[in-house]
Amino acid sequence: MKNIFNKLNLRRLSIGVVIGGLLGFAYYYFIGCNNGTCPITSSPVKSTLYGVVFGALLTFSTKKKDE
Repeated sequence: MKNIFNKLNLRRLSIGVVIGGLLGFAYYYFIGCNNGTCPITSSPVKSTLYGVVFGALLTFSTKKKDE
């Protein structure tokens, strides 16, 4: 059985998480809700966490590598 860390490719995952977090915060800062009625974009923490999760999900590939 291969090491789980080789499958996850931690470098790519960490880059995706950082970029997603930055984009989530940028979305809050430039587009977010000012009056607090938007559940995601009214808080910088929530929008950054959603960006982190979305960035992490985008880094996982569904295509298998040929070995």
